[in-house]
Amino acid sequence: MAKLTVKDVELTGKKVLVRVDFNVPLKDGVITNDNRITAALPTINYILEQGGRAILFSHLGRVKEEADKAGKSLAPVAKALSEKLGKEVVFTGTTRGPELEAAIDALKDGEILLVENTRFEDIDGKKESKNDPELGKYWAGLGDGIFVNDAFGTAHRAHASNVGISANVDKAVAGFLLENEIAYIQEAVEAPVRPFVAILGGSKVSDKIGVIENLLSKADKVIIGGGMTYTFLKAQGIEIGDSLVEADKLDIAKELLAKADGKLILPVDSKEANAFAGYTEIKDTEGDAIDPGFLGLDIGPKSIAKFDAELTGAKTVVWNGPMGVFENPDFQAGTIGVMDSIVKQPGVKSIIGGGDSAAAINLGYAEKFSWISTGGGASMELLEGKVLPGLASLTDK
Repeated sequence: MAKLTVKDVELTGKKVLVRVDFNVPLKDGVITNDNRITAALPTINYILEQGGRAILFSHLGRVKEEADKAGKSLAPVAKALSEKLGKEVVFTGTTRGPELEAAIDALKDGEILLVENTRFEDIDGKKESKNDPELGKYWAGLGDGIFVNDAFGTAHRAHASNVGISANVDKAVAGFLLENEIAYIQEAVEAPVRPFVAILGGSKVSDKIGVIENLLSKADKVIIGGGMTYTFLKAQGIEIGDSLVEADKLDIAKELLAKADGKLILPVDSKEANAFAGYTEIKDTEGDAIDPGFLGLDIGPKSIAKFDAELTGAKTVVWNGPMGVFENPDFQAGTIGVMDSIVKQPGVKSIIGGGDSAAAINLGYAEKFSWISTGGGASMELLEGKVLPGLASLTDK
């Protein structure tokens, strides 16, 4: 990576600003999945071990008005982080002002502070999300000229807490997580060991048009699953019953199929139900067509076998998006089948591209993949070949 990393700067005695991604799921004030906190620990621990004074920034959820602040405080995260580090995490519950400044000034080498949810600044003019220059400069002024961006999950957005701070410090560098995310995903797409197979699921073709186009030029095969299957099927004149379809994207689906020259691999059957919720009948289709009054909610057994054959011998696999409504046990078989096919390939480099597919690996496959991305939107934009603002704003080597 042609950017400076946290190992390229002197940290001892410095107030080091760090953008982390602590956008964790909370239920009644309790964190239900702390993977993103765990993923940030190597960078945080390195800064503290080097004698830096770590000042962490993160958002949590979307905050548009005062009422949205309820349940969005990072206080539970500060507590969880403190337990993981085995040391106090200072938390003032503020994003600016004398109390925050005094707490930062009181930090000693090897100590840590977490700033309140950066999106609390969005209530008054979306200062965080719209990269308000004054806010970025203010936050940058809380440190000693060093900013470490370790939040891959927001690297595709230009916010005050990443791009804004970067523009106002001497050195803006990558943390270990950001460095690894870029290395794994970019290398897989730009310099893969072949055969290289990409697998794309999810509900909408519109979300992945750019990704499909880019991967068709890079991968040996692109396997399609999930809800967007049915837009591709309908584009070929195949009956899809009540399945999800983007009628305004049928022409694009036809163009992608023509451009693919056989590289685009579609399911050959589906698991269908007579309703999305409250269904009374589930069955496998005979072929690729969906029966009237039914909708496809997962790939079927013949598709699982077909995808298994297409993945045989693969040395690089990038996967983004589940094969069906995997949250429901009745429609998990396709996603599990694809995971089984990927992990059994000898010597395969397997990368999960964040979002729902990263959640799907919690079905018991977390230790079996080479890399599990922490960023859904960011990984999508990398797969599409886009430049990430959070990465572009870092200091070049």
